[in-house]
Amino acid sequence: MTAIPEAELKAYLSSSGAFLDGHFLLSSGLHSPNYVQCALALKDPAWAGRMGAALVSAWKGPKPDLVLSPAMGGLIIGHEVARAFGVDFLFTERENNVMTLRRGFALKPGQKLIIVEDVFTTGKSTLETAAVAGGRGAVVIGAMSVINRMGSKALPFPSESLLKLDLTALPAEQCPLCRAGSPVVKPGSRKF
Repeated sequence: MTAIPEAELKAYLSSSGAFLDGHFLLSSGLHSPNYVQCALALKDPAWAGRMGAALVSAWKGPKPDLVLSPAMGGLIIGHEVARAFGVDFLFTERENNVMTLRRGFALKPGQKLIIVEDVFTTGKSTLETAAVAGGRGAVVIGAMSVINRMGSKALPFPSESLLKLDLTALPAEQCPLCRAGSPVVKPGSRKF
């Protein structure tokens, strides 16, 4: 398992159409002129597998017992990270706007897990997923993402990302695109 050089990853993300410019409403509620649609990059199984393996090779902590991802964005990359670790993969999803485990998935007290997402923006989905795990006695030993756009914010556990991007994200009342009358697009999966 080897790392992916940053320039190569950026070139792939660009060629896959994952880097978008416009006026976007992020799942955090913030507005941004930039969006990373990782689903476009993860549609290529070879690249998805390569990104999962690169995340595992970057991990310096203990091997998890399983990987847990929030749906939707974390599904493909979480599965690929679990494959590279050789562990099971489960996912959380929203039911009545609350993150939960469904589909017969269960966590055992003391299980060590890593949460995997496509993009860290504010960390909200990661923290909601961690709360689900903690509520069942599992132990979150870390988190991973393809893209980290959290800036100076940090998660309360070790984390790894393949690429850190410092992209603008502002509340609507501070958004120059809103003031200019530019229509906003909501490309993410979270419902408000």
